[in-house]
Formats: sequence, structure tokens, C-alpha cells
Amino acid sequence: MLSFGLLIIRLILGLSFIGHGAQKLFGWFGGPGLKQTSGFFQSIGVKPGFPMAVLSGLAELLGGALLTVGLLTPLAGLLIAVTMVVAVVTVHGKNGYWATKNGYEYNLLIIAAAVGLALTGAGSYSVDALLFG
Repeated sequence: MLSFGLLIIRLILGLSFIGHGAQKLFGWFGGPGLKQTSGFFQSIGVKPGFPMAVLSGLAELLGGALLTVGLLTPLAGLLIAVTMVVAVVTVHGKNGYWATKNGYEYNLLIIAAAVGLALTGAGSYSVDALLFG
């Protein structure tokens, strides 16, 4: 049952981050794309905006993909957690805890899940289990 629980967490978190990365990089799923993402990053002091938008989008896309299949799970968790820490520091932290006030509550939940997966591993239903036993 533990591995099934880890699979559910990995699938939901991983697929969501694939989507977020695709929103930033390609403008898919109603996302802003690189031009608007880089402009937003510049406006909040994350400079240079374009390379940082690419890095953020790639971290989300790659971290999400790795997490979804359960490959290199510690790296996947780290990519997602670092992205969320940056979001807290640059956008959400100043707004307090609650997501209803654009605070960092949601980001902290994602960080906890990503770090938890990085520390526990992906479980039996993963590429990690196939490759590394």
C-alpha cells in the first residue's frame, strides 16, 4: 500500500508540474509562455528574466516528468522544492501563510511533498525501483 500511496502523490504532483513547466515554456494550458513569464520575472526583480524563466520552466517540466515516472526521485524532488522556495522568497512570502491571501501555504505543501518523496523514494511502482532495485 505504501508504494501505491507514493505513486498517487508522484502522479498528481509530477503531472501538475509538467503542466506548470509547459505553461511557462510554451504557453500551453492557458499559460503565459516565455515572453510573459520573463517579463513577470523581471518585474519582481528576478533578473535576467528570460534565462530565469527558461530555467524555472525547465526545472518544473523536468522535475515533474522525473517525478511522474519515478526516475531519479531525489533530483526530481529537489528541482520542484527549489522552484517553490524561489516562489516563496520572490512572491508569496511577504503575503503571510494563507493561500487565500496569496501567501506561501500552497508552496509549503508542495515543498513538503517533494522533499518527502526525495527522502523516502519513489516506491515499487517506479523506474527507480526497476533500475536500482
